[in-house]
Amino acid sequence: MSIPPQHAADIVMNGVGKRYPGSPVAAVDGVDITVAAGEVVCIVGASGCGKSTLLRMVAGFETITEGSLTVAGAEVTGPGPDRGVVFQDYGLFPWLTVRENIEYGPRQARLPRAVVKERATAALDSVGLSRVAASFPHQLSGGMQQRVAIARLLANTPSVMLMDEPFGALDALTRTEMQHELQRIQREAGITVLFVTHSIEEAVYLGDRVLVMAGGTAHGNSGHVREIVTVDLHGERDVNSPEFNAIERRIDALVHAGNDRRVDAALV
Repeated sequence: MSIPPQHAADIVMNGVGKRYPGSPVAAVDGVDITVAAGEVVCIVGASGCGKSTLLRMVAGFETITEGSLTVAGAEVTGPGPDRGVVFQDYGLFPWLTVRENIEYGPRQARLPRAVVKERATAALDSVGLSRVAASFPHQLSGGMQQRVAIARLLANTPSVMLMDEPFGALDALTRTEMQHELQRIQREAGITVLFVTHSIEEAVYLGDRVLVMAGGTAHGNSGHVREIVTVDLHGERDVNSPEFNAIERRIDALVHAGNDRRVDAALV
């Protein structure tokens, strides 16, 4: 049994900004992007440039202070089951089994017991963890725990998957395996993905487009989009190919060009 296709939604940001009271600069300023339904967009940039803040605004954990933000045409006013979030720290309930963790969302939605079981079984199968359904999180490796976190999200059948450095704490081999898994799951479910990462290689490998951010309160100027790079690669992505490396080098240059808007103007 595999996870059924999700109802993917678009994300539309028009002049989206976030300014905290008392701060002389905006954490995020003037973000304009439309993420198409079923698209994967990765967000990269130096620490403190507003990547996670932008993701949290889409999740509804942070309110926007400027512009407009919609998912599937509806204004984002807070968290909702249409947007599932996966963090680096997994966020699993340690006192629940793997299956119980995955069933938690559908149960909270008061779905019929048969539907809850069906969704959990499909999600477990999709991430290859049916054999450990009765285990507890502490009995699993980091990679397996992250699979559980993704399965828990899929069981809620969201329109959008929001991922904040989800593989950052994993070893290199497990991280590569999880990247392959995410690609497969995204294709199967047809879900829209917004993915924050510090790894440029990961962004190019996973993304249809890469949103490069700069600035941020940590750097004394507003966090903003420097450029949106289309990953024009077809078929299986080879991280060693000249085409892949050319895109990676371009994004690396954008990330390391500095954090001031004046630098952005000089790049045009």
